[in-house]
Amino acid sequence: MTRRYLFPLALATVLTAGLAAPAAAAGDAEWRADLTTVDADDTGVGAHDGAIRLDRAAPTPASARAAVRTGFLLLEPHDLGAPANAVAATVESTVPAGAEVAVDVRGALGGDRWTEWVEARPDAPAVLPRAVGTVQVRVALTAEKATPEVRRLDLRAFSAPARTDGVTAEAAGLSYRVYATREGLVGGTTANGHVIVSRDHFVALPSRRGLSAKGTGTYSVRVCASNGRCEWAPVWDVGPWNTKDDYWNPSATREMWKDLPQGRPEAQAAYENGYNGGKDQFGRTVANPAGIDLADGTFWDGLKLTDNAWVTVTYQWTGSGPAGFVRTEAQNGTVNVRSGATSTASQVGIAANYAQVRVECQVTGQSVTGTQGTSNLWYRIASGKFVARAYVSGVSGATAC
Repeated sequence: MTRRYLFPLALATVLTAGLAAPAAAAGDAEWRADLTTVDADDTGVGAHDGAIRLDRAAPTPASARAAVRTGFLLLEPHDLGAPANAVAATVESTVPAGAEVAVDVRGALGGDRWTEWVEARPDAPAVLPRAVGTVQVRVALTAEKATPEVRRLDLRAFSAPARTDGVTAEAAGLSYRVYATREGLVGGTTANGHVIVSRDHFVALPSRRGLSAKGTGTYSVRVCASNGRCEWAPVWDVGPWNTKDDYWNPSATREMWKDLPQGRPEAQAAYENGYNGGKDQFGRTVANPAGIDLADGTFWDGLKLTDNAWVTVTYQWTGSGPAGFVRTEAQNGTVNVRSGATSTASQVGIAANYAQVRVECQVTGQSVTGTQGTSNLWYRIASGKFVARAYVSGVSGATAC
């Protein structure tokens, strides 16, 4: 069946009314997506006769532990010519029962930083938190069995009323206390196509809105345990339990479970209070209240955990102010986080390769040579926690402590 909306009919008919896209106006930016090229940024999809299809061998996100194949086509960033804060999408696709096609949009903030992914729905365009001059579009395809196909994608950017979701984040970003589990699953594949290795360093969150592409850390978290240790790690997988539970967002923009308070994962509400009959979005009985999954290296080496535990998670992309990205020599490398601006200070955590770090201020300390050259500057990335500038790229505007 050919459809020109983003979901199977059964889902589309129950969507609540949202902001409908106004008719095209002069000055709107319109373009058609290139559906003929699949490259290293994409995972689980292939191009066939000018269309994009979900591969039969597409990965199932390891953390979610649900037999739903997932693929992503990440399109090249698109210059709008003039700032806009909304993007509407028209899709021509074949979506069998049990499958889904969705279009996500994000806006460039400069310095390799982006807004969170926002879905362009059948009844509403994607409305970004601010007007931007460049957007990027991602096509997400999922299926249990039969394979969905996208043959055409037309996009239009325009100005819409500003979002009024009430988000007021401090410079460090939104933080919530949630239950963490160890993902494990070495040899499995994450939602972004990363093959999990022993003592890996990444996390999973139960929504693709904060999912980074493989080999990037645009969406990263700071996870801190009660023992005082923290790790900064990229979000590379979707789970645990749910895949549409961006619980860190307010109800106005939360994808599902809008009646839950901001910061409370659906799995926690299901486990502790019997919410949704005690089940997740797949109808499985929730066996723990997890709101984040930690790769083995993050769990054992970064936080020194020995069992599942409550942790404080800061969603780095929701913050403001100076930020940079950790760069190490090894793909799965890490950088020590110290209690002071010297390599002899005690190690109080780890920053994983690609992870985004928010910079509170900078101090002069021991000279260090790393991937970004030699420097005697150290960044304070949390209270009492410092990382050498020699391993962090992209920071501008940092002030002295």
